[in-house]
Amino acid sequence: MNALESQLEYAFGDTLPALGTTLEVAPGILWLRMGLPFALDHINLWLLEDEIETPAGRVRGWTAVDCGIATDATKESWESIFATQLRGLPIIRVLVTHCHPDHVGLADWLCKRWNASLLMSAGEYAFARLMSAGLPGADGTAAAPHFRRHGLTDAELIDKLSGRNNYYQNLVPGVPLSYTRLQDQHAVRIGGRDWRVITGFGHSPEHVSLYADDVRLLVSGDMVLPRISTNVSVFAIEPEANPVQQYLDSLKKYADVAADTLVLPSHGKPFRGLHTRIAQLNDHHRARLAEVVEACATPQSAVDILPVMFKRPLDTHQLSFALGEAVAHLHKLWFDGVLTRELGGDEVMRFRRA
Repeated sequence: MNALESQLEYAFGDTLPALGTTLEVAPGILWLRMGLPFALDHINLWLLEDEIETPAGRVRGWTAVDCGIATDATKESWESIFATQLRGLPIIRVLVTHCHPDHVGLADWLCKRWNASLLMSAGEYAFARLMSAGLPGADGTAAAPHFRRHGLTDAELIDKLSGRNNYYQNLVPGVPLSYTRLQDQHAVRIGGRDWRVITGFGHSPEHVSLYADDVRLLVSGDMVLPRISTNVSVFAIEPEANPVQQYLDSLKKYADVAADTLVLPSHGKPFRGLHTRIAQLNDHHRARLAEVVEACATPQSAVDILPVMFKRPLDTHQLSFALGEAVAHLHKLWFDGVLTRELGGDEVMRFRRA
């Protein structure tokens, strides 16, 4: 455990639910994990015991929070959960925190499998539909020109990025055709209690976290993670975005969450110490921004900034996120007036101190 992690309290120590099993983290709230084929090798999902009114009367069951990617292995893990962990109750709703594949990938399958309804924010639902449909500009074809503009000239890497055109559609082959909208600061009733919706920005279009004050529980999704910093990237579909600022502003929305709240993150282990972790994340971004400013004493592209921000080797999957994050930090400093930017004769965007 590193020095930052030691400032947090892991409620269950090193205990993790095995694939196909669950761990009860609070009465009626189950923790399960699904594998991911990336460096980040898992996602935490949650089952919340629930009861809803239907035309046929009241129905007891589970609300699933997030879904895992659409692979046979994930489906097999879910089937084990269905067979052994649901206590004889159906899944009656599927709530998705945001549109990234590890969270929404199997939403359509789960909803059809159980005739369950989908709950998402409007921004996340719309973006998931847009990406899953592979519409022009959202199908990956714009990624290579976007990164080339920010200094990526390695032909082999550009080819690899261009070869990921169907990446999202492969992991999210479908999204339910209708949904129930979740809105910021509104309450969604789950399991006989109100969970306050807290939307966040910078990581995704309109990320949803859920807070239940009476039991001091926060389903944080990807907005607050205990060990890693949430990715905040500028992508080709929104090339003038300022996601670092959006993310830091979003963290302020957790200020009134009780200090002893148990945080249920999408990656890593459940922990207490939310406000300590938010302070760490603010410090992290301040440090990265300071490094970028120092490097920009001479004109720098996002590719030039990569070794400043990331000291480890990056595979193709990590490279796309790292480049997006480098652009994001350059953009915040540009929006703040700390840096200027100029498109050179080589069509590469470079930033330097104002």
